[in-house]
Amino acid sequence: MISLATLPYDLLLNIARHLEPYDIHALQLTCKALHGFATTRPVYRNLANALLRRCRALPLHGFQRLSDLTDQQLIDAVNQATRLETAWLTRGPRPSTNSPYINSGDCPETAARSWYKVISAPPNEEVDWLSPITSSYSLCATKSGKVVCWDVHRDECLAEWDPKERWELWKCRVEFEIRTVFFTMAKVLQKSFDDRAMEFVLMKLEFPEAGEPVFSELATFKTIGVVMNVFLLDPSSCLLSAFVWVASSNTIGLYALLDWRKEEYVFIDTGIECSMSSNWSCILFKEQIVIHSEESDVAHQYFYPISVLQQHARPSTPSSTFVPSISQRLAPITTMSAPFIFPPQSRSVSPETIPDEDEEPHVNGDAAEHAAPNGVNGDAEDDGEEPGAVSDGNPFPYPPWYPESAHFVRQWWPTLASVPRLSCTVVLLADHEPETHRTRYVLAQHYFKVPLIEPDELEQLPLQAAKAVEAAHTNHSLTNGNATTSTASSSSSSSDAAEWGEVTPPPDQPVRKVRRGESSMMRLWYVSDPFEVVCVLDGVDDELDPEGSSERPRPLMAVDFGHAVWIEFAYPPEEDRDEKRLRFVTFPPVTADRDEMSYERVGPDGRGGPASAAESLEGIVRTLEVPDELDLDQVETINIDQSQGAIIISVRDGKIFILCYE
Repeated sequence: MISLATLPYDLLLNIARHLEPYDIHALQLTCKALHGFATTRPVYRNLANALLRRCRALPLHGFQRLSDLTDQQLIDAVNQATRLETAWLTRGPRPSTNSPYINSGDCPETAARSWYKVISAPPNEEVDWLSPITSSYSLCATKSGKVVCWDVHRDECLAEWDPKERWELWKCRVEFEIRTVFFTMAKVLQKSFDDRAMEFVLMKLEFPEAGEPVFSELATFKTIGVVMNVFLLDPSSCLLSAFVWVASSNTIGLYALLDWRKEEYVFIDTGIECSMSSNWSCILFKEQIVIHSEESDVAHQYFYPISVLQQHARPSTPSSTFVPSISQRLAPITTMSAPFIFPPQSRSVSPETIPDEDEEPHVNGDAAEHAAPNGVNGDAEDDGEEPGAVSDGNPFPYPPWYPESAHFVRQWWPTLASVPRLSCTVVLLADHEPETHRTRYVLAQHYFKVPLIEPDELEQLPLQAAKAVEAAHTNHSLTNGNATTSTASSSSSSSDAAEWGEVTPPPDQPVRKVRRGESSMMRLWYVSDPFEVVCVLDGVDDELDPEGSSERPRPLMAVDFGHAVWIEFAYPPEEDRDEKRLRFVTFPPVTADRDEMSYERVGPDGRGGPASAAESLEGIVRTLEVPDELDLDQVETINIDQSQGAIIISVRDGKIFILCYE
């Protein structure tokens, strides 16, 4: 008689591909044969693949790779990642009882810190930037210009780079496969605004299998103009890019080192307008540098094949008088756009947002959730036909809401070759009130991919737009002897253009419209109940601030893929109280279907169920418990490591707190 336990292994494995972790755990409890099957490596490799496709990192130790894990280590990692994902989506983080950051030790003080760890900051230094480098190390940049690698477990400095002058850390990238951290440091050479000259040094920090980590210098380069950001696109091919504001035309300049080992550079004016409301990132895709731009209502991607950029390379020299210059204006070879999908708005109040009877917000513990203004997260059906529902427009348009800070996060953790590479954007939107001089904030979050339009969506597009998509995927520019720009879809502020985009055809053809294909990647989630994030004032040296401002505000906020953490004032301004609290939100994981990408209710049996419209569109904010010895008034920097369930906070008295949650 055939039973489930007697089925061939390959058939069982094919069935297991469709099961969730709680189904696998239930299968393990049925009989010895199925327990043996359900604890094999291929079963858990499939579960790991599903987690990584949802952009949930596995909690690996040090520079472990997935291929390095034993079967039991893989099982433990998948189980821990699943527990974190389920808990953070349903009940919020709680102090952990088990974390790789925590050492038991014999010290009574250490034993008392059962769920958090305190390590030392570099002595006699102010922390300017702090980031975890795996669960074993942290990288810290100080305001004097030093970069320090710290051993989290032994609480000691392993390596230090000291340039003996003021530099700022601009960009950091971890390459797990080669156990190396790449980062750039910057300083201003010439203060004038329009033609500001800057020098950058590209560094790497190598972690050998045996011995201490070592800093080394890879390259130096100079820029002219206001540098907006630097991107370490591909260390394996020595590829680096930067965005530079071209003041004379208010456009984006693309600066690139196509091979930083060579003394040559590319510097072009893209002709892309630099809008105050836009956020920018840069990504490498199939031998193309892609400029990703997000406006209030739409996202654009501009493609520059490296083979085209190579034609505009110019020599550079190490001379102190050398200054790079723009070679020419070069329009993108391919351009495509996609509109954001905004949540349905309603003036009714969801039960999830009705304030608790206790009117006092809790500084520690879950705070009372309040109804969002204008019913942004009210209970409305997706079709917008519920009473009180309004159109699915942008609930926080520019103006008055402007991007205070934008965080673009790539999958930085070890992954599998079959997992698509996605990105996540978290934007802190601000609305400044001139009369009270107070600023209120909300959060907007979404995922995106490159390109914005996939090949399987080509049938929705007319011929010319389809060719633009094909060009982006195959790295074939749409040219007839000259570079031309083909637009897959573009944005418009009219209500008609919200549903339809215009396609730029060849000159001898009229403009045609194409219906936009909605993508789960462009669906926005919000923390729409305004809050007041705490900002710290960073002192700025004259050399780093050509406008002469001595201080600049920096929001105490950090993001990881699909997560955000920040420090906010616990009471509204009119109450004149300055208590602060640590806040956290996790957004739904990535799925292929926009109707499925939402929060789920998880019952006692661990099974999920459909969520309401309000739950699926509004980020559920939690207040995190903090240790009594952590004074939120003294915080300098904040960071988050979702893979380990940790939040890392540095304070002014020279301590770094690693708070572990589960």
